[in-house]
Amino acid sequence: MKKSMLLFLITLITSTIITVSSNNWIGMWMGLELNMMSFIPIIMSKTNKSNSEAAMIYFLTQSISSMLLLTMVFMSLMFKNPMMTEVMKIIITMSLLIKLGAAPFHKWMPDMLSKMSWNNCMLLMTWQKIAPLTMISNMNNMTIMMNISIIWSIGIGSIGGINQSSLRKMMGYSSINHLGWMLAINKSMNLWIMYLSIYMILTIMVCKLFNKYKMFFINQISTLNLTNSEKVNMFIMMMSMGGLPPFIGFLPKWITIQSMTDNKEFMLMLIMIMFSLVTLLYYIRIMTSMFLTHSTSIKWSNFNNNSFMMMMSINMMLPIIIITDML
Repeated sequence: MKKSMLLFLITLITSTIITVSSNNWIGMWMGLELNMMSFIPIIMSKTNKSNSEAAMIYFLTQSISSMLLLTMVFMSLMFKNPMMTEVMKIIITMSLLIKLGAAPFHKWMPDMLSKMSWNNCMLLMTWQKIAPLTMISNMNNMTIMMNISIIWSIGIGSIGGINQSSLRKMMGYSSINHLGWMLAINKSMNLWIMYLSIYMILTIMVCKLFNKYKMFFINQISTLNLTNSEKVNMFIMMMSMGGLPPFIGFLPKWITIQSMTDNKEFMLMLIMIMFSLVTLLYYIRIMTSMFLTHSTSIKWSNFNNNSFMMMMSINMMLPIIIITDML
């Protein structure tokens, strides 16, 4: 790794810590700006047309949301009218949703992901969510705007990925869907941090697997000569991303359903569960082309592969947790 890239990665981590630990708006805004200026050089680590476009999309989107955020923070200090304060809260929430790529402000995210490497996609879908989600959680602000964004994120994240052939766009819509689930439990910091942690582990594993085989489109999967062990491994990870029991990906969704049941948010919960089934459709699409092709390599030749066994054990932890809890 280049020394400059290491510097930008350290700055990226530091900027998120600054935002999370700040107790005022200016400190949080400063952390977000530093985060943006650290991530753009990481995107541009390899200079080509796609990376330049991705960096420009990211810069424009984040700049607009930061401008909205700072303007509303200054206006909230000037105007003390309760009605104006509510409007400002909604616009601040909107600016943070733009930063996250939540629907209806999501359009930039799949387009940007389709122009980047898997490692940069992995960073955008995981680490870059921490700071804005923390700010929304600290606001403790479940407005109509937030509920609309939750429903739209889950709906668009589910339906948007069905017709995609690009795996990076598909992962982008999957990220928008999971973001809707995180926003639904954003009032409780412990719950959404747990959801985000499990989501980050699964996303990192999937992105690393796709990066290893240089997979960018669904039709590439059928051309790969994967062993049965690798196919099973990919199947487990995809189903876990979809939240199918008994894999570990079901645990954060189970926690969310339990929390929403306690808060008596039954209608929203029903919509979320129904759309969650739709997401499984495009995960199964990835698996179909893989399992219906014949592999000529020796079966189970990589069964003792350490990374395979580690991923298998992570994804199969949930049944052990459930059995332990029952006992």
